[in-house]
Amino acid sequence: MALQCGIVGLPNVGKSTLFNCLSNAKAQSANFPFCTIEPNVGVITVPDERLNKLAELVNPQRIVPTNVEIVDIAGLVKGASKGEGLGNKFLANIRETDAILHVLRCFDDDNITHVDGSVNPLRDKEIIDYELQLKDLETIEGRINRVQKQAQTGGDKIAKLQYEVLRQYKEALEQGKAARAVSFESKDEQKFARELFLLTNKPVMYVCNVDDASAVNGNKYVDMVREAVKEEDAEILIVAAKTESEIAEFDTYEERQMFLNEIGLEESGVSRLIRAAYHLLNLQTYFTAGEMEVRAWTYLKGSKAPQCAGVIHTDFEKGFIRAEVIKYNDYITLGSEAAVKEAGKMNVEGKEYVVEDGDIMHFRFNV
Repeated sequence: MALQCGIVGLPNVGKSTLFNCLSNAKAQSANFPFCTIEPNVGVITVPDERLNKLAELVNPQRIVPTNVEIVDIAGLVKGASKGEGLGNKFLANIRETDAILHVLRCFDDDNITHVDGSVNPLRDKEIIDYELQLKDLETIEGRINRVQKQAQTGGDKIAKLQYEVLRQYKEALEQGKAARAVSFESKDEQKFARELFLLTNKPVMYVCNVDDASAVNGNKYVDMVREAVKEEDAEILIVAAKTESEIAEFDTYEERQMFLNEIGLEESGVSRLIRAAYHLLNLQTYFTAGEMEVRAWTYLKGSKAPQCAGVIHTDFEKGFIRAEVIKYNDYITLGSEAAVKEAGKMNVEGKEYVVEDGDIMHFRFNV
């Protein structure tokens, strides 16, 4: 399931440093703009303690975690929507991603140049928001010109629906709002809205890159961001990218945990960020557990059993008969599949069953 989160931000806010912490792919990291030109893609393991606990009970030959793709995209500057800097390339790359991790510089450091000369995360946020909104407005105006006459003078119901969606988006964007601030009730409107692939309609998380001292509670810059996004449908995560790069240098888990404890963190910001990116993409996890392997599988939240079976193999979906489902807590509490069956806790579900996060599944199918 190749869904991607794109890391975006102005030059020199710590995007590539963060990306390097997230993956084994080493993007360049230097103190000058446009160090990252081609988007770097990292396939990153999603930390999930449930997988380890299942493996302890089953003792399989191998353990296979799930993953998420993160893309490090070149830094954007003012005027990108008109092609300034690497603007066109930036906007094309971000259009291909499914969600946005917007990195904001929330630390002072005279040794690291800021493209606009001073640290101000709100200004930085507004620059990128504005450029994305301008590009979306360009898209909307191009489409609205094609359907407006047809919608207003003819009896074309589809054209009228499309015009109404476009009109609402245009109004919001002209007010400086993101497309994600607009919601639609009918499924036809929602479907057309998705097909527009607007940049500001993508789910977003603001990643506040802070100094070591602010890694736990944030700072004045983080407070500014919290206040600015409180009415947006967006999340905030605090990460000290420089500290995370130091953590990544430790060889053992114990050393990393000791370092985290010293600075007051229970787990690394990278682990929190990976899980947050996974959920930002609307992804969830089900498990299969047997002697050969215990494995985590990724599926889109809300998927039914046949679609989840298809994640393993298309034949599983085509020939789906039923799914045998064990709830994670039942498996952990009772200790084995046999004990779950004996307690009557294994459910047999059909095609309409909506899979829940953490379900342990066994699919029956006939091809």
